[in-house]
Amino acid sequence: MKFIDEAEVRVEAGAGGRGCVSFRREKFIPRGGPDGGDGGDGGSVYLVAREGVNTLADFRVKKRFRAQSGRGGAGQNMAGAAGEDLVVEVAKGTEVHDLETGEKLGDLTHDGERLLVAKGGQGGRGNARFKTSTNRAPRRFDPGEAGEARRLKLALKLLADVGLLGAPNAGKSTLTRAVSAARPKVADYPFTTLHPHLGVVRVGPDRSFVMADIPGLIEGAASGAGLGIRFLKHLERTRLLLHIVDACAELTGGNVAESYRAVEGELGQYSAALGSRPRWLVLNKLDLVPPEERSARVAAIVAELEWQGPVYGISALSADGTKRLAQDVMKYLEAVREDEKAAEPSLQGA
Repeated sequence: MKFIDEAEVRVEAGAGGRGCVSFRREKFIPRGGPDGGDGGDGGSVYLVAREGVNTLADFRVKKRFRAQSGRGGAGQNMAGAAGEDLVVEVAKGTEVHDLETGEKLGDLTHDGERLLVAKGGQGGRGNARFKTSTNRAPRRFDPGEAGEARRLKLALKLLADVGLLGAPNAGKSTLTRAVSAARPKVADYPFTTLHPHLGVVRVGPDRSFVMADIPGLIEGAASGAGLGIRFLKHLERTRLLLHIVDACAELTGGNVAESYRAVEGELGQYSAALGSRPRWLVLNKLDLVPPEERSARVAAIVAELEWQGPVYGISALSADGTKRLAQDVMKYLEAVREDEKAAEPSLQGA
């Protein structure tokens, strides 16, 4: 199925039921008085995140969601039934914006998390509610309030711990296949990845992380060139970026430094926050270099790029070095999670 990461929908809450005008009419009870009941409240519209929903593809067909309206009141002080709420399931990681105001309404990141996006109208009052000592036979009632209606923009940002970043054909999809059960398309030409892929990387019992592979970036991506810039938002939730570089780009007429700096520049133009995210350098395709020359090749690239952070030399095709990379990533993420857990009490007490 084609990956759908944005959708526009209209949500309409139910209207409140109208109040009733009625008077008690029973034998031997003269002037029974007003007994019109209230109308029921209209149903509201909620969005709820579900684990098994992975895309926003269903919203390509159905774009309007309407909750049930409340029923009108009746005589004998009988209130109308309330309208049922409408619950719409979306994928975890869905951001919700009001299209007209641009306001961000919420961010659904946990399974079962609910967000009220359209509140139902309140039911109208029946004439029994307007009885006073001076007005014992009121004929006044409320028609019931209209429910809220909104046009929403839904944007899905994948929930991944690690994001793969790099130029087309750097080997991101091959690495994803090497360390996880995900099977993104791999071929010997650029732009084989047309939409994001998630892979679960397991490094031991109860030790795993989620990796996101997005389409490659090219120079000018921030201005709309290529595909990758459309999906950079999926890396905004990640804790760590792996910058995959073809260490043997010169063999196909490329340049390692130019490719690296082009991607780094586009990343910074897209988002300063994303550009400052922790990032490791992964030099791929070292299987094309004789074993005795690999260390020197890695050292030369690191010096040329003036790289200061962690660096790994791997071959995603043969899986050489990928196990160590996955284990080190897992250790890093576990340390980050521990730091976040330790910071929670202080944040709650602040």
